[in-house]
Order: sequence, then C-alpha cells, then structure tokens
Amino acid sequence: MEETEPELVFHLAAQPLVIESYLDPVTTYSTNIMGTLNVLETCRAVSSVRAVVNVTTDKCYENHDEGRPFKESDPLGGYDLYSSSKACSEILCASYRSSFLKDGKPFALATARAGNVIGGGDFAKDRLVPDCIRAFVKGEPVAVRSPLSTRPWQHVLEPLYGYLTLVRALYEGNEQARDAFNFGPDSTAVMTSGEIANRVASLWGGGTVKKCSDTGFHEASLLNLDNTKARKVLGVSSELDTEEALALTVTWYRAWSEGKVSLRKLSFRQITDYLERTEGWKK
Repeated sequence: MEETEPELVFHLAAQPLVIESYLDPVTTYSTNIMGTLNVLETCRAVSSVRAVVNVTTDKCYENHDEGRPFKESDPLGGYDLYSSSKACSEILCASYRSSFLKDGKPFALATARAGNVIGGGDFAKDRLVPDCIRAFVKGEPVAVRSPLSTRPWQHVLEPLYGYLTLVRALYEGNEQARDAFNFGPDSTAVMTSGEIANRVASLWGGGTVKKCSDTGFHEASLLNLDNTKARKVLGVSSELDTEEALALTVTWYRAWSEGKVSLRKLSFRQITDYLERTEGWKK
C-alpha cells in the first residue's frame, strides 16, 4: 500500500464459509478479526488513504429466527464461528472509528453487510448455486442442506454497486456514510434454498434437487435485511429481482460450461447492462 498509495480501500478478504469456520476456527478468527485490524492499521499508516469500506455479512446479527428484517442498529452476534467473527469485525470497526478516526480523519470508515450473493465466477464449496452448477454439469442431483431456510438472494452487481456508492460518499465527506449499511434485496427476493435450487435447475434446462442428510452444523432458518438506510442515505436500491439475478447467473455458468464465448466479454456486458439501469451512478 505504501508503493501504490491508494486513496480508496475495499477490505473483502475473509474466511467466508460457515461450515469451514467449524472445521478451522483459528484461521476463521485470525483472518476475519486480526486480518481486519491489520488492514485498518496499515490504512492509518499510509497517508494517501481517504476512505475504507470493510465488507462483513448479513449473518453478523444476533438471529433468533423471528423472521423480521434486520436493521443496522440491531444487536450483533452469531451462533456459528464465522458469523460471530464478522460481528467482531463490525465491533472492531466501530471502536476503531471512535478511537482513531474522529471527523473522518485521517480516513473515513464504513462497514457493509450484504445478503446471499450469487453471480457468475463463484466456485466456492458449500455454496448453493455453485453446488447446483457442479452437479448439473456432471448430470448428478444436487444435495441441498436446508431447503426450507430463507435468505435474501441478490446478484453480485447489486452489493458491488452499493460498495462503490458508499466509498464515494465517504470520499466526498458525507458524515452519515461513516457507519454500517445493509445492502440487501427487497423483501420479494427472499426465497428458500430449495426454491432457488429448483429455479436454477429449470433455468439450466434440467436437474434434480434432493435434501442431503443433516450436516450437524447449525444454520439459521430465517434471514432478511432491511435496506431502508442504504436507500435514504446513499440512494441505493435493488435493481434486479430474483428471477433476473438467477437468469444472469445461470447465463454466465452456461457460457463457462460450453466454453464458446469470452467470459470476460460476457461479464463486462452484464456490468454495462446493469449500470445502464442505475441512474444514480450517472450523476
């Protein structure tokens, strides 16, 4: 960072998988908490930095499966180690801001909490859509861990647009932007894992969905985000409904599996098409 002298910093590095946090808690905590602190300390030491966005997760809230959308002011927590490590990252950023970043100096800091992100290019293990694609390519049934669990599904371009808008607000000195923000879809985009898997199978052109045996790991049944704050403070709202998000995602994976078109060109086309819908970014 001393060599590149960045003005804007996005911290998205993490151990991002719930099940992996059960298998390797030390790496999960050291990466998600101490890793965040290392980034913040580096930013404080590099004078060029003006704005920092730390991306955490929608799972950072204390979730009692009540079904209501979480607001940024709700208590933080986490049953599993991944979720709690991200809650700790949120608390760390809030403490760091009050301890070292008065009036946004030397840099302004915000945190971002996104929903369940889907989109082309994700091949991580134990993630629903990549698991579907891997199974369907092989002609095998996909095993869904918790088919009745609901999540706020959103295409990756939605939170990315939110992060860019947030860092611009920080850079321009918007005091309200120095805080935590939910970047989630509207309530209509909340669907069960089973519904998502079946829809991916339909868009793919065929595929079998089955429930897998109990993994023994806890997963929340209900999860939803209240995106009111992002709309009011940043002017960011969802552009894509669930059907559009899934269609864009499956289109990308279909192109990847067939190998007939440039994934780079396809990705840029999807980005360009999305930006044409977001009037706020043109201002």
